[in-house]
Amino acid sequence: MENLKNKKVAILATNGFEMSELVSPLRTLQKNGAKVDIIAPKLGKIKGWENGDWAESVEVDKALDEVTSSDYDALVLPGGTLNPDKLRMDKKAINFIKTFFDDKKIVAAICHGPQLLIDAEAVENRKLTSFHSIKKDLENAGASWVDEEVVVDQGLITSRTPEDLSAFNRALVEHLTESDIKEEVFPHGNSL
Repeated sequence: MENLKNKKVAILATNGFEMSELVSPLRTLQKNGAKVDIIAPKLGKIKGWENGDWAESVEVDKALDEVTSSDYDALVLPGGTLNPDKLRMDKKAINFIKTFFDDKKIVAAICHGPQLLIDAEAVENRKLTSFHSIKKDLENAGASWVDEEVVVDQGLITSRTPEDLSAFNRALVEHLTESDIKEEVFPHGNSL
């Protein structure tokens, strides 16, 4: 079933993204018919992170210079400790994220991904979750942090870890459509 066939989703990442947190939402969205673009600061390949070491690379579909939030219905921000730390120093990346909030579009961030929301000034007075190590950062930026597998607050979807990908993917698809959901949650391996 392709219940998202008219939807376009951006996944913003760079080197050091958590492999499962990019590939699992990517596959779930594609199985449900969405057009998904992997966006990065520049074209080429970006290298994933998995089990404490470098993993496979994925091809970037579009560079930040080539896109705007008006091109998409939703934005996904995978975690990994390196990925958001690099992206939060990129003004174009932060501005890209901000425009999704300005346009009141769906933003989904998992694990360390919500760190980017701090720099995008999008967490104040929001209920969300994340990997526990950035709880205090989010609270200091004005968020109400909770320890739940998925939290949805006015179009902002957040989850804690790769173990929450099933709930994260389900919430993302449900908020893009009310139809049946097909899911891919990486039961055996993370390779593309």
